[in-house]
Amino acid sequence: MKLDLDALRTLDAIETHGSFARAAAALHRVPSAVTYTVRKLEQQLDVTLFDRSGHRAVLTATGHLLLQQGRELLLQAENLEERVRRSGQGWETRLVIAVDEILPLERLFPLILRFDALRSGTQLQLTQEIFGGTWDALIDHRADLVVGAAGDPPAGYGFGSRQLLEVPFVFAMTPDHPLASLPEPLPVSQIARYRAVVAADSSRRLPARSGGFQAGQPVLVVPGVAAKLAAQVSGLGVGFLPAFLAQPSVEAGTLVTREVETPRPPAQLNLAWRSGENGRALSWFRGEVLRHAPQLTP
Repeated sequence: MKLDLDALRTLDAIETHGSFARAAAALHRVPSAVTYTVRKLEQQLDVTLFDRSGHRAVLTATGHLLLQQGRELLLQAENLEERVRRSGQGWETRLVIAVDEILPLERLFPLILRFDALRSGTQLQLTQEIFGGTWDALIDHRADLVVGAAGDPPAGYGFGSRQLLEVPFVFAMTPDHPLASLPEPLPVSQIARYRAVVAADSSRRLPARSGGFQAGQPVLVVPGVAAKLAAQVSGLGVGFLPAFLAQPSVEAGTLVTREVETPRPPAQLNLAWRSGENGRALSWFRGEVLRHAPQLTP
């Protein structure tokens, strides 16, 4: 390869400091060494990088192109060196955190800000799953840590988990829905006559999970919890919603809640990971999420 990082750093220093001499001083070299590096690079690439016809050498268009692209290469090289160094200290190159859609994603942002202060070099990625898709993401290595995995872990996969919190549900509908005017608690036989809005499970390997509707009840399947709330506010059906998610719509008068004969128990949400994985970023987030579990819902 004809390009090397030292030559690119030399070119960058000349442009930054304004002359070969000042670049040499910044690089702790003699001026002749800087001149030699530039001439060698020009010969290897068979191009002219500096116009030397005037009082001082000025980058040509080709020189500007090389410098612009070269600075990107230098930055990438520095980032790579830092990531390698951090990896040697036990920090993962990347950590993927899957969050169940029942939890507001932005509740993790303060933790990420605190993690950034560690300057670990670990790249973070947040994803969202729902129902069994959280456990499925661990199995499929789509995630390294899951915040809000619902229910018990599937057997045989060697997961570590800790209980995070419980999320209560309310049965909600628009004020003009026929069920809204019936005596409480609403019987199953009446609820089953009307369409339920159901959020689809994001599992790819595990059997799909769902709940909150009756056998034979007409359903509208939507892609997530936010869509389920929007569909119910629009009068497209009824169903159970996380109490904190439904509350603003109840206060606004666009939804009402009713007691039912068979209420949905609170969702048991867990923090989960693959057993045996103990990178520093994973360990840090495990501890911090557990400490701040009460702040994960409004």
